[in-house]
Amino acid sequence: MSQIIDRRLNGKNKSAVNRTRFIKRYKKQIKRAVEESISKRSITDMERGERITIPNKDTSEPIFHHGKGGKREGVHPGNKEFSQGDRIARPQGGKGQGSGSEASNEGEGEDNFVFQLSREEFLEIFFEDLELPDLVKKDLSKITNVKYRRAGYKAEGTPSNLNLVRSFRNALSRRIALSAGARNRLREAREELEALLQTHDEDSPEVLALREEIEKLSIRINAVPFIDTLDLRYHNRVKHPEPTTQAVMFCIMDVSGSMDEAKKEIAKRFFILLYLFLERNYEHIDLVFIRHHTSAKEVDEEEFFYSRETGGTVVSSALEMAANIMHDRYPTNEWNIYMAQASDGDNWNADSPRCEKILTEEIMPYCQYYSYVEIKPRHHQSLWESYCNVAEKFPHFAMQSIDSINEIYPVFRELFKRQTA
Repeated sequence: MSQIIDRRLNGKNKSAVNRTRFIKRYKKQIKRAVEESISKRSITDMERGERITIPNKDTSEPIFHHGKGGKREGVHPGNKEFSQGDRIARPQGGKGQGSGSEASNEGEGEDNFVFQLSREEFLEIFFEDLELPDLVKKDLSKITNVKYRRAGYKAEGTPSNLNLVRSFRNALSRRIALSAGARNRLREAREELEALLQTHDEDSPEVLALREEIEKLSIRINAVPFIDTLDLRYHNRVKHPEPTTQAVMFCIMDVSGSMDEAKKEIAKRFFILLYLFLERNYEHIDLVFIRHHTSAKEVDEEEFFYSRETGGTVVSSALEMAANIMHDRYPTNEWNIYMAQASDGDNWNADSPRCEKILTEEIMPYCQYYSYVEIKPRHHQSLWESYCNVAEKFPHFAMQSIDSINEIYPVFRELFKRQTA
């Protein structure tokens, strides 16, 4: 039986083509394994890949073999125990070849196939069906990004942009053009000199004149420079404007006294996952980090995740700051605005209606998408009820609750799943 399997390797023993083909072929099995693994690992483990196990029955390779039919002749070895028509006795113990509770010294098989995904491959599979909803806004055809593209060659430029092939080609063309006549005459003069030497002496005037002419022609040809500044050609690059979209993500986290370390850890992991998602999928996105207890504060990434400041709970302070920053620094006709909030829902009762008012009047009409995650192992309180009223008015307001770390991934995927057309 003939078997043809392509296992050719790329440079440095990295079979990138076959690896990509393998991932594409077993995408369903690999994606299922990735989804199962994310519930068992922390977000801080996103820096590493994943060890994927695929059942052996799913990894069979295509082969060429002889099919049934046709006329075939073959010689098979005989045996000493059986003749044609004999019945074969059942194996002792009735357990078959190597299966069951009794050991066997016969039979063979293969282990499941183990495949190691790199960090980039793991993140690509994990984030492939996620996106920021409604990314493009009506007025975002504005040209804000410029890239340089090659546009032929030019006679001036920097040494780093010098094109050697084109420069030497121009030099060769110039030397041929300037010395073509002299080379032709030099060849004719040498032929005349050879013919003249057969009938004249070395000291004859005709021979001396030809030798003088040949010397002058050689000097003239050698005087043509090998390369000149006129021959140099440089890569020409022109600015090519490309349309781009601008987006800003507001990250709002509750750090009040009711948010214990376990809840803060869940919130931190949610925002870390969100940060990885944005960083991987979008180049032109601004991040605004806001922490709040009784008062809100805009901070950098380091302080957002690791500051130990705490206090009471007034959620409206963070929403007011987010609204002010949005109107002052991010005009709604130029920016796509997204907001994500994590809290335990424990808020001053009189403040929840104010939060609903700020969202309804100052944020949601200008925001593309707002996701609220409530980290609450017990029943919801007034903030959740107020946010439910907002969700009824605005379909782009999403709410989810998280009870444990294992629910971070499913909730995140639900909030940012790819929208169908």
